[in-house]
Amino acid sequence: MTEEKKLRRNQKDTNDDMINLVDNIERENDLKYNRRSFLKTAVGATVALGLATVPFSIKAMMEKGEGDPLRVKIGELADVPKGEAINFNYPSEAEPAILVHTKEGELKAYNNKCTHLQCPVFYEAQENILLCPCHQGYFSVDNGHPVAGPPQRELPKIDVEVVNGAIFAVGRKIRHDA
Repeated sequence: MTEEKKLRRNQKDTNDDMINLVDNIERENDLKYNRRSFLKTAVGATVALGLATVPFSIKAMMEKGEGDPLRVKIGELADVPKGEAINFNYPSEAEPAILVHTKEGELKAYNNKCTHLQCPVFYEAQENILLCPCHQGYFSVDNGHPVAGPPQRELPKIDVEVVNGAIFAVGRKIRHDA
């Protein structure tokens, strides 16, 4: 190869900016933003985001779904004869619930959404059971646990009190860990 050809090979053929973009690469920045620094940044960001969620996790662990301090009047005890049920909303208007006055005279209240696919649950007085008609799920009236069908988790329990003939909902327990 002649000396003239060697010199031409290292010369640029054109001065077009798109062709000369290679000249914009700076070796120092390439070393600064390499794979190792990217991984360090990614790990640092992950740890920072994880630490940011710690207060929320601690708050959720301390509450465990117990004790909604809200006290709501459901109705009068005289309006719910034994073997009957009424629907109400607790702790908010968006959350339906059911109160069952059993044949034995006990008051049992649960959230009114099946734990399988959130269909409403109805009281079957003859069988003394809570029925989800969507997929034939059955829950015990005594404790809200599933006894047959696809539901695997119990209904959230609502605590009730009777004061001077009035029935109040005083708290809700989500018991999936029990």
